[in-house]
Formats: sequence, C-alpha cells, structure tokens
Amino acid sequence: MSDVTIDGWSCPLPLRDHPNVVMGHGGGGKLSAELVEHLFVPAFGASSPDASSDAAVVAGGDRIVVSTDTFVVRPRFFPGGNIGELAVNGTINDVAMRGARPLYLSVAFILEEGLPMSELGLIAESMGAAAEGAGVRIVTGDTKVVDRGHGDGVYINTTGIGVLDEGVDIGPDRVEAGDAVIVSGTIGDHGMAIMSVREGLEFEAAIESDTAPLHGLVAALLDAGVDVHALRDPTRGGLASSLNEIAVTAGVGVVVEELALPVERAVQSACEMLGLDPFYVANEGKLVAFVPADHAGVALGVMRSHPLGANAVIIGECVPNHPGMVVARTAIGSTRVVDTQIGEQLPRIC
Repeated sequence: MSDVTIDGWSCPLPLRDHPNVVMGHGGGGKLSAELVEHLFVPAFGASSPDASSDAAVVAGGDRIVVSTDTFVVRPRFFPGGNIGELAVNGTINDVAMRGARPLYLSVAFILEEGLPMSELGLIAESMGAAAEGAGVRIVTGDTKVVDRGHGDGVYINTTGIGVLDEGVDIGPDRVEAGDAVIVSGTIGDHGMAIMSVREGLEFEAAIESDTAPLHGLVAALLDAGVDVHALRDPTRGGLASSLNEIAVTAGVGVVVEELALPVERAVQSACEMLGLDPFYVANEGKLVAFVPADHAGVALGVMRSHPLGANAVIIGECVPNHPGMVVARTAIGSTRVVDTQIGEQLPRIC
C-alpha cells in the first residue's frame, strides 16, 4: 500500500491527536463528526456526503431518498429486539427523517465462521417480519464470511430507498428561532436495554428497547398539514447529539426544559446507577421534531394519537441567542450546557 499523507486533509489537527481509529470515532459524537468532516468529505471530493443528515435526497424527476447504515450491536439479541429487526427499523427511520416514504432495502451480511445457523435464521426471520410489517421490501443483498474470531458473529449493512412527495422539504436548514422542539416519547430506552444485559442488571420493571419504524408517525404529521422543519431519530449520542447537530447546522440556540424530558423510572434508575446522562443514551424508536410554534399544538396532538407518539411532549424551543449551543434549564432554575460528547457513553449499541 502506498504511503498516505494527512497534510492535505481539511483541518487535520483533531485527527492527528488520534493516529489510529478509536471506538469513539463510531459513537456519533465529536470524534465521529471530525472523522467525516476532516477525512471522508475531503477524500470524496465532489461526491462527498451531506454530513448534516443520515439520508440524502437524490436529484432527478422522482425525488429519491437514499440512506445506508451498518449494525454491530452487542449483544445481538436484547430485550425488545435483535440486530436484524434493529437493522430494518433503523434504516427505515433514517429515510423517514427526511419525510420520505421508505420502499426498498438492500441487506449485506458479514458472518463470522462458526455462527450457529439457528441464530442466523432467527435474525433473518425477524428482518423479514419487520420489513413486511413496515410495508418495505428487501430487494437485494450480499453475504460474506470472515475467519473465526474476526467478525463477532454477524454485522449487517443496509441501504434504504424511499420517495419524497412533492412539496415535502424537511432539513436542518429550515429550523429557525421560535421553533418548538418536540420529542415523541421516553428517551434512553434502547441504550439502557443493551446495558442492562451487558452488566447483568435487574430492575423492578424490565427495560426493553424501543426499536420501531417511525415512517408512519412522520406521515401522520405531514398528512395533518404540520410544517415540519426538521426531524431526527436520536440514536448514537442520544438526544444531546441530535439537538446539537440541528443547532449548529441551523445557526440557532436550543433551550430545553430538563424537567420536561420524558424518562422511564427504570431507565432513570439505571442511568443513575451507572453514572450516565439520559440526554446521551441512544434511542431506536423515537424522533425529535422541530416545528413552528403555531404548529406545535397540532403536532403534539397528532403524535399523541399515534401508538409510537403517545408520550410525546414539547421539551423546548429554538432561540436566537447562543447559536449552535444547546442548554438545559435544570430543576433548581439554573442552566447547563448540553454539549456533544467527544466519543460515546455506550459503544456498540446499534
């Protein structure tokens, strides 16, 4: 392999601090953003991805939305789901966050030698059931096998394709001061379901992953005439990362009422036990919506009438002050900065 110089990379200093890839580069935090912005985008040039979104709108007669994702969750089976169901739902959600109707999926498996066929069969069946339940077709795929000890059982790569209806325009560039911020339900469920298995924790109430396809909830908002400015499914890095991404891209400040955050008691207890902040814990079946203040009431009503938005709440608003920064008003009346983490609290959660 020829020598590669980093001198031509854009603003390479943050990457020079890490001469090798670390786990945090895949965590959805600042290290992930730096990797994309300073290495991949300059390397890809004119074909570089839109780093502000998990899905891209492809120009053409039909407005096509494309997204790709890879799932490496550990353990592969967890309370409320498994890696196969998660792969389908997670990819559908990335397409849906642009307001598109997901239609097709491609699936590629990287299998480790020695993986039990019975386990692979359960994963494949759950993927098929999840796709059928969501009205999405798995139309193509690929399979590769790596040596024993080099693949951790199975990794799954997916690509989702959807269609964007005429007039739908959802993206962080539309967010403006005065917008209300709404979250569709309790946060931190998926991340803590994974951690409860890893750490062998038991609570009075079982913690289950919230993995679910969100395109129906998005469609309900659009069908009701809500002018949705931006949507995010707060996965890696949790709600904090999603809010910060929007704030930076839109050039607005975000103020969140900490007491308004919906957190299940068992999840809150688990976070306190492990020293984690629910703001940063991953979700796989929730979305955060930015809508004009005069549409917030309708949007909240629509969400609460949908099974996946029954616990929706308005958690804050966008402000012209401190652009690019997210702050939370605490229970004692003070404010704290909710920044994007450097790496991640919980590796391998999706």
